[in-house]
Amino acid sequence: MIDLLLGLGQTLLLTMKDVAPIVGVLVGFQVLVLRRPIPNLRRVLIGFLYVLAGLALFLEGLDMSLFTLGKLMAEQLTNPEFIHGNLHDPLRLLHWSDYFWVYVFAAAIGFAATLAEPALIAVAMQANTVSGGAISVWGLRVAVALGAATGVALGAFRIITGTPLFYYMIAGYLIVIVQTLFAQRMIIPLAYDSGGVTTSTVTVPLVAALGMGLASTVPGRSVLIDGFGMIALAALFPIITVMAYAQLSVLVARWSKRGKV
Repeated sequence: MIDLLLGLGQTLLLTMKDVAPIVGVLVGFQVLVLRRPIPNLRRVLIGFLYVLAGLALFLEGLDMSLFTLGKLMAEQLTNPEFIHGNLHDPLRLLHWSDYFWVYVFAAAIGFAATLAEPALIAVAMQANTVSGGAISVWGLRVAVALGAATGVALGAFRIITGTPLFYYMIAGYLIVIVQTLFAQRMIIPLAYDSGGVTTSTVTVPLVAALGMGLASTVPGRSVLIDGFGMIALAALFPIITVMAYAQLSVLVARWSKRGKV
C-alpha cells in the first residue's frame, strides 16, 4: 500500500510538471495579452485539481494494468510451448503463419480499444450532428475500428517477419492518395482526422505494449527497431477504411435509386 501511494505521489508530481507549461500559456495570454481577469477562477482551480488527479490516476493505472497486460499477452501468445502445441510437427522451425493467434489478438484488441476510444466517440457525434445525420455515429466508429484492427494486425505481422516499416507506410499512403482523388470532399478531412483520434488514451497504451512485447519475445527482433511503428499503422488504416466506407455508401445509395427506378 505504501509503495502504491509513493508511486502515485511521484506520478502526480510528474503530471504537475507536464501540465505546468499549458497552464502558464493560458494564464499568460489571459493576463498579459488580453489583460483581463480569469473568469470563474474558483471553478478553474477546482477543475485544474480534477485534471491533475485524473491524469495521475490514469497514468498510474496504465503502468499497473494496460502496459503490463499487453506485454503479458504478447509473451504468452509467442511462447514456443503455446505455438508448438498447435503445430502438427512441433520440431520444425517457426514460420510467420504459425503466429495465427497473435494476428487475431492484435486485430481484436485494435478493434475493441478503438471502438471504446473517447476521442473517436466525440468526433463521431460531432460529425453526425454537423452532417444532419448523414454520417452515422456507429458507422464511423466501426469503420475507424476496422482500420485500426487492420493496422495493428499488420503491425504484428511486420514485427514477426522483421520487414521494414516504410514499405507499409509508403504503400498505405499511396492508397490514401488515390482514394483522396475520388472521395467526396466532405469526408476527406473527417477521414484524416479519424486516423488521429485512434492515437489517444485507450488505444496507444495497449498497442504500444503489444508491439514492445512482441519485439521482446519474437526471436531476432529488437525492441527499439521493431517494437515501435505499430501505432503509425493503427493511425494510417482508419483513413483508408473511412474513405472506403463513404465511397461504398455512395455506391449503395446509387444502386438503391436505380432499383427504385
